[in-house]
This record gives sequence, C-alpha cells and structure tokens, in this order.
Amino acid sequence: MSFTSIPILDMALANDPATKPAFLSDLRHALLEVGFLYLKNVGIPDELFKQTISEGKAFFDIPQEEKLKIEMKNAPSFLGYSRLSAEITAGAVDHREQIDLSTEHPVPSPSAPRYHNLLAPNQWPSASILPGFRPVFTEYMSRMGRVSLAFTSLIAEAIGLPADAFDRYFDQPADKQQHKLKVVKYPDVPGDGKRGNQGVGPHKDSMLTSYLLQASPHKGLQVQNVAGDWIDCPPIEGTLVVAIGQGLEALTRGVCVSTTHRVLSPPAGQGARFSIPFFQGVRGDAEFEELETVGVGAVPEEVRELRRMVLERHGGRLDDVEFTFRVGGVAKTLGEATLRNRVKSHPDVGERWYPDILAEIREEQAKAKSKSEGVSEAKEIAPAAKTVEAH
Repeated sequence: MSFTSIPILDMALANDPATKPAFLSDLRHALLEVGFLYLKNVGIPDELFKQTISEGKAFFDIPQEEKLKIEMKNAPSFLGYSRLSAEITAGAVDHREQIDLSTEHPVPSPSAPRYHNLLAPNQWPSASILPGFRPVFTEYMSRMGRVSLAFTSLIAEAIGLPADAFDRYFDQPADKQQHKLKVVKYPDVPGDGKRGNQGVGPHKDSMLTSYLLQASPHKGLQVQNVAGDWIDCPPIEGTLVVAIGQGLEALTRGVCVSTTHRVLSPPAGQGARFSIPFFQGVRGDAEFEELETVGVGAVPEEVRELRRMVLERHGGRLDDVEFTFRVGGVAKTLGEATLRNRVKSHPDVGERWYPDILAEIREEQAKAKSKSEGVSEAKEIAPAAKTVEAH
C-alpha cells in the first residue's frame, strides 16, 4: 500500500550515538518510499523562525510601488519580487506573489559564463520601510545552508554512503555555496468561480533537498503517492517539510525518490496562505558528464534491493512530471540547466535578459506540442483506417 501520511523525523536524534541508528533507519524509509518528510529540532532558534515568518508576511503589506522597485525583471539574476500570477509551473500560471532571495554574491565579471548571472546580490526592500527584513533573512539563509548540508550528510549515511559523499557537488568553502529562498503569498481564490485553485502546479523540486517553513495555518501543500492520490501535508508547528529533489534521485540512481507535489490556493474567505521554502544549492559549474560518470559511488546492494522491493510492491510509480534536472543535451552544467529552467518559469525575465534562450524554449515547446497532437490524431484515425481495410 502506498503512503497515506508524511513521516515526522527528529533531527536531534542524529546527534546521539544511541539514537542515530534508528533515525537513519526512519530516514531511509522516507527516502525510499515517500520522498517527503517533516523535520523537527533542526537547530534553529524558535525566535528566528518567528522573526522570519513575521518579516516575510510584512513584505506583502508594503506599498506596491516599493515592491516594483525590486521587481525580478529588473536584473538577470532572477532575484527579486514577482507580481501575482507571474510564474508558470506545469504549463499553467501559479496564483501567488513572491520575492526570491539567495545567499549573496558579487556581480559576476563580464567574461564569466552566462549562468553566473544567477550568482548576484539580492534586491532587498528598502530598509526605511522594512528595517528588519534583510538582517533576519540573511541570518535565516545562513543557518539553513548549514542545516541543509548537515542533513545531506545524514541522507548519505542513511543509504550506506560515507557522510561526505555529496560534498563534491557543493562549492567550497561551504559559505560560498549559493542557496535560494522564496517568501510566498497565496491569496485565497476569488469566489466568482472564474479561475482554478492552482497555487503551484504539480512538479518535483529540481536539485537535492528543499525545506519548507509553512508560515500560516492553512492546508494547501499536497504530495502525490504512487496510487495517484493527493496526500495533505498540513502545517505542524516546530517542523520544516523536506522534499527530495530530482537531482538527488539522479545521483543515487533512483534509490532516493523525488515526489510530485502541488499547492492549492486557500478557498475564498480563508485569507492568504504564506510559505517560505529554502532550496539547497549545488555547484553550478559541475558538469552533467561529471555527475553521471562519477556519481556518489556505489550505493550498497542491500539498499538498492530495498528500493527494488518498494517498486515491486507498488507496481512502479507515477512519473508524469517533467524531468528538469537534466535538460537533454542542451545544458552541459548544472548552472546552464538552472538558467534555462528559470527562463521557462519566468518568461518576463527571459524576454528582457535572455531572449535567445526563451526563443529556443518556445521552439522546443511548439515541437513537443505538435508531436503530441500528431500522436493523438494518429490514435483517433487508426480505428477508421482499420475499418476501411476490413471492407
């Protein structure tokens, strides 16, 4: 039977030699069977969580003209404010507004690869309006960066690899690694019935791990199990929701599972839902060829067998969401692939800064649509053709 709830793990248990084996066993189950988990006691003070939520919500209350001063399309970094319904997931518009931040880097040199544009300073709201926003989120991203690296080491141990197995995929020293964060507002759905309730469409996260701080009491996040059922992942105080990304699934040769999930907008009258997802970064200069040939070493056969047993028990699993970690033959590095995915998600930024990449993506989409329509037409025509032959 497929999972019907999301497991809750206590990261503090990993710090005690007496309880660590049980923690790793529970983590292994979550990695192989679910691809999602709640994580508590990550080592971040409750006060910082509260400040992060408070400052995040406050951002959406500042005047619109102040938000537009730091609009995402102002810069080629894909950092900054996105208006309501400016992002696309699974080919449909997401009903949310947000600000994207990252661990900061200086502006890249003109001779740097284009994808280094993603490594840049943030566009911060004015300190005269939100004086606490920048220091709180700078601190939160720094701490979450350390949490994500520590947890990735635990993932390695849980599947029988050395604790440092994934280190090669991160920039060194660790504080140079870029991680990303969003502060997101999902307005409740208007009651006129004229639009759907897609907060974010069905998707899988692209890299290794992501960590969601659910900043309001609303339900909305849902995870799809292998039976195709959508399982609620409601807020639980004191936890982060961890999602396994496609990158980790690829690097572990399918042992760790990346799971489809979506966000539904709150029903009319329930007010806005707020969330703050943190996305662990990887080394943008890493080449796919390197990742595919070097990998993380051999995952022990007994762990691979556990994953095979999971697949057999469930008769395979749904995998109808686009695989974005590898962009077939076009991108040679993780940075290039990430840039293309950002252009696809934010075509307004692409139009201004990367029109050539956007044109390539649209051409690819048109070809894929034409091919899909051709297959559908062939299926419709086939029965009639058989009838004619029978005459």
